[in-house]
Amino acid sequence: MALTKNEKRLRIKSRVRKVVSGTEARPRLSVFRSNKEIYAQIVNDVDGKTLVSASSREKSISSEKGNKIEIAALVGKSIAEKALKAGIETISFDRGGFLYHGRVKSLADGAREAGLKF
Repeated sequence: MALTKNEKRLRIKSRVRKVVSGTEARPRLSVFRSNKEIYAQIVNDVDGKTLVSASSREKSISSEKGNKIEIAALVGKSIAEKALKAGIETISFDRGGFLYHGRVKSLADGAREAGLKF
């Protein structure tokens, strides 16, 4: 039986998550991309806590004009600024089963520009 697109993504996500996990010293930047929005959160998997989050639904970002790739870069910059305020400098990047391409790559580049290391 054929898998749906989402089932394939979830299989890839589970393969990635076997390797990538967030610790207190190096938390995980998790990305979720829907058709309209993009969400990112920095997670400490040892404690099971979300340390910082950002999304394209925040008022400061949703008021901006631009295409989805430009908005994703703004989300990356936003999460990096919040992380640096919280004292987080290095992270592990978790693409969430999505291809490292387009909006996911744009978010990662925006986070790197703003000062996160990964």
